[in-house]
Amino acid sequence: MSTETVTEVFVEHRPVLMGVAYRMLGRVADAEDVVQEAWLRWSGADRSDIRSPRAYLVRVTTRLAIDRLDRIRSRNEAYVGPWLPEPCATDLAGTVPDVAERVVLADSVSMAVLVVLESLSPLERAVFVLREAFGHPYADIAATLDRTESGVRQLAARARRHVAEKRPRYEVDPAQQRDLTERFIAAAVEGDLEGLMSLLAPDARLVGDSGGRAQAPLRAVESADKVARFLLAVAGKGLSDMSLRFMEINGGPALLVLSGGRPDSVFQLDVAEGRVQCVYIVRNPDKLVSLAADR
Repeated sequence: MSTETVTEVFVEHRPVLMGVAYRMLGRVADAEDVVQEAWLRWSGADRSDIRSPRAYLVRVTTRLAIDRLDRIRSRNEAYVGPWLPEPCATDLAGTVPDVAERVVLADSVSMAVLVVLESLSPLERAVFVLREAFGHPYADIAATLDRTESGVRQLAARARRHVAEKRPRYEVDPAQQRDLTERFIAAAVEGDLEGLMSLLAPDARLVGDSGGRAQAPLRAVESADKVARFLLAVAGKGLSDMSLRFMEINGGPALLVLSGGRPDSVFQLDVAEGRVQCVYIVRNPDKLVSLAADR
């Protein structure tokens, strides 16, 4: 295989590798580091016995991500305030024509699911990502993880049960979610308490991630009334030279707030049964770097 072909093969599979690594790690920078290491392994490997480059690359990327998870988790233990995944700009609506497949991919990369995946063991998380997000056969996952197929099936069942308990899956129409998000943001900007309350589930929560580097609540805000009043207080303060931009983040509609042209925060809603279940706010500047490049 020529050097040019080696590079072309890797570039072809890189989006899948980034998808696996990001779902495993929850940070774009960490995922990029893992994929770069996978490239080094691939470019230096004896490829004469590699029958499926994709399977080889997914296997290497998954194992590297599992190894990295331990370091990330010790880092997150010292994190100031709630931890949320790094917002990741996506374009599933433009790149995945099949609606059913798009729904599955969007759910697997959503803030809500990635938060739940943090509580799984590294092996459970790997099995869940490979099976639920990418539809890999159990036999292939077993080969990737050097486990028996029956053991992988047990891990998959445990992971699915845990995710379902923490975050039941709801069918959400993307157009409805976008409409609800826009109405919700409009109500907050206009100071419409009644409008916000009508869109929030009674037990709605707000989770803010600043890493101690920006103003955000250090604990989750609980109940519709407290969430609505908190948002109105924040909206009332405003930002200098503020602008708003709707975009697709983690497979769903989100609001990027810019101050002086620089990303200040990301707002995204977890929606179920026509109501907002959770408001996610990411303000840690380290987690907004990739969105600054995306402008």
